[in-house]
Amino acid sequence: MANSTSILPAVTLDELLAALSHSSAWIEIAVVVGCLGLAWAVVRLLRGAEAPPQSVWFGRRIVDGALFPALTLTLAYAARGVLPALGVPLAVFKIALPVLLSFAVIRLSVRVLTAAFPSSRVMRLAERTISWLAWLAVVGWITGVLPVVLDELDDIHLKLGGAKMTMRNLVEGALSAGFVLVLALWVSAAIEQRLLRGAYGEQLSLRKAAANVVRALLTFVGLLIALTAVGIDLTALSVLGGAVGVGIGFGLQKLAANYVSGFVILAERSLRIGDTVKVDGFEGRITDIATRYTVIRALNGREAIVPNEMLITQRVENLSLADPKVLVSTQVQVAYGTDLPALVPKIAAAAGSVPRVLAEPGPSVQLTEFGADGLTLGVHFWIVDPENGLGGVRSDVNLAILGCLNREGVEIPFPQRVVRSL
Repeated sequence: MANSTSILPAVTLDELLAALSHSSAWIEIAVVVGCLGLAWAVVRLLRGAEAPPQSVWFGRRIVDGALFPALTLTLAYAARGVLPALGVPLAVFKIALPVLLSFAVIRLSVRVLTAAFPSSRVMRLAERTISWLAWLAVVGWITGVLPVVLDELDDIHLKLGGAKMTMRNLVEGALSAGFVLVLALWVSAAIEQRLLRGAYGEQLSLRKAAANVVRALLTFVGLLIALTAVGIDLTALSVLGGAVGVGIGFGLQKLAANYVSGFVILAERSLRIGDTVKVDGFEGRITDIATRYTVIRALNGREAIVPNEMLITQRVENLSLADPKVLVSTQVQVAYGTDLPALVPKIAAAAGSVPRVLAEPGPSVQLTEFGADGLTLGVHFWIVDPENGLGGVRSDVNLAILGCLNREGVEIPFPQRVVRSL
């Protein structure tokens, strides 16, 4: 990380207050406001009427994206180089530049973490931590405390292996590492969003696999660059790699198996996003296939997080692997003596009149049982959208059958009991 004193020259608090009382401070304030207004106008022109969804640059509003503070900071730096040439002493800019720099870092980090991990509570904590650290650094720099702390950290020496480092090097390296990892997450999130845009079915599963591979590779490369920025010799990681391999072979065996199983599922396409499956007694529709687990959403809204290893090693019923059509059945009883050859085609036609019931293959009606109270007819029909629920279409078919029986005057038998008093 570059030395911050070359970018933001330090100034004592007394000197800053004296400079702010000068009349030229109003010129600087006007320039800063102009930079804010110009940056807002440029971002508004580039964004258009509506912001792109999950945009890191623009955000939901203009000011909460990464482009607005970055552009404002660039304009402010340009103005900082011009004002001294015009004879305007710098005072307000010694406050404005650290504030704008912290604002840009916060917005970039928050937007990238939100895009990469949209529903993670840990990321929300990380966002607040980054914000507090950035604003504390600004306050420390303006008051002159931060340069003193940095000088003290520069006097503390540490020895890591054969390398000698200072606490200041470690802090600056850690900040550089965090910045590199944020950039790696940003690039991977942008690539994943572009890959998954407009994809569905088998195409969505393949693109999801590619997005997971890209994110893993970019995160790994970013981690290596971050370790180099901290000052850690990567040749020393060979021993650590062997230890990690042993750990995966024993303690992390299940975790590694889930990750490998996730890539196998996405590569084989035996399970795809959108398929209706039944796993371990839980039936629902696959809504997401992650590297470690698969999310299955039932028709009643419940969601099951199933480890990917279970989908590889256990029996899984896929209702829509080769054919999305699903068979649904219902039953009805009619009285003995009913003219079944004439009634069966009418019941099939009534079931086929329901919009969600497929015409090919069409509904079928079969005599399934000679019951104690009547003849039991099984009505079977096919649908192609099981993700919309089975109860609704079964109810519609039952209502259509009931209407047909009423029109034909067919009696639906029911048990009768005769009570005789002695």
